[in-house]
Amino acid sequence: MKPEFELSNNPVIAQMSSMDHDQILFCSDNQTGLKAIIAIHDTTLGPALGGTRMWNYDNELEALNDVLRLSRGMTYKNAISDLALGGGKAVIIGDSKTMKSEALFRRFGRFVNSLAGNYITAEDVGISPSDMVWVSKETDHVVGLPGKSGDPSPVTAFGTYMGIKACAKIRYGTDDLAGRKILVQGVGHVGEYLVEHLSKEGAEVFIADIHDDTVSRVAQTYGAKGIELDSVYGLDMDIYAPCALGGTINDTTLPKLKCAIVAGAANNQLGVEDRHGKALLERGILYAPDFAINAGGVINCFSEVEGLSSEWAMGKSEEIYHTIYNIVSRSEKERVPSHIIAMKMAEEKINNGLKK
Repeated sequence: MKPEFELSNNPVIAQMSSMDHDQILFCSDNQTGLKAIIAIHDTTLGPALGGTRMWNYDNELEALNDVLRLSRGMTYKNAISDLALGGGKAVIIGDSKTMKSEALFRRFGRFVNSLAGNYITAEDVGISPSDMVWVSKETDHVVGLPGKSGDPSPVTAFGTYMGIKACAKIRYGTDDLAGRKILVQGVGHVGEYLVEHLSKEGAEVFIADIHDDTVSRVAQTYGAKGIELDSVYGLDMDIYAPCALGGTINDTTLPKLKCAIVAGAANNQLGVEDRHGKALLERGILYAPDFAINAGGVINCFSEVEGLSSEWAMGKSEEIYHTIYNIVSRSEKERVPSHIIAMKMAEEKINNGLKK
């Protein structure tokens, strides 16, 4: 009897294999409306840690592609930051403004718990630390809770700020950002904290976001200049800092970019990694690989896992300056796209184990 399908021809299995994932868990619960995917990429260095994102994806395949790329990025992010963690990620498919409920998050928590500690979750886009409290009622494998390490956004923003300064040092010979024109695209939790750092240093900050009211509030608070979304890529700027969703560096936007540096907190900034990473290098634009520059958040979560202080987390995030400086310097010297340099550095750490 012929089987209903061949595993070798299954596009999900093929995609999972091509990115070298260990495990994918598809989660569904009709009673609560939960539809989620948990992806564990690698656990060589420790349990997979990565946040849960809630987003209204167009379809399940879009959600799957996102969670696979994000979870792989967490493996590289944890490794390059010398953290004893593997990489994982989860996405909940739905509108974060209308579909949240205690029942939904508690059901999700039971799915996380079924993985027996192989995956540790935290908040991400569309999720708040208070949402994680509901998850924690069903599993101990959750970090970023109120009263503990809490919201990782401030630490993510600080590490991104350090990475931006490192890129400026390479491009301009100084990491002083005073007077530099910097566009922050996406001024949610992380983006707003980043705007605060940049404004305090005297940078000329431009901001854009899908929420007009957020743009108005952040612009007024920090003296930034709001611009329309359709003006983002053509703005004459020194530094472009994408801090919203990924894929903003693509075939459409690249020809419009007028900047010397791309360095921001968003994940998966390159639409197609190899093509667009190479294109940035050929155009003479410095690129800070996303999983290296935005590692402050997972550093913050790791501090909770290990019982370390918030001061330790901030000090560790400050090291992102040197990480980005080393990656981008090698990229410039070797004429190899910076994301490839960063991936090789992370893979070396995974293969050899953490340096003690």
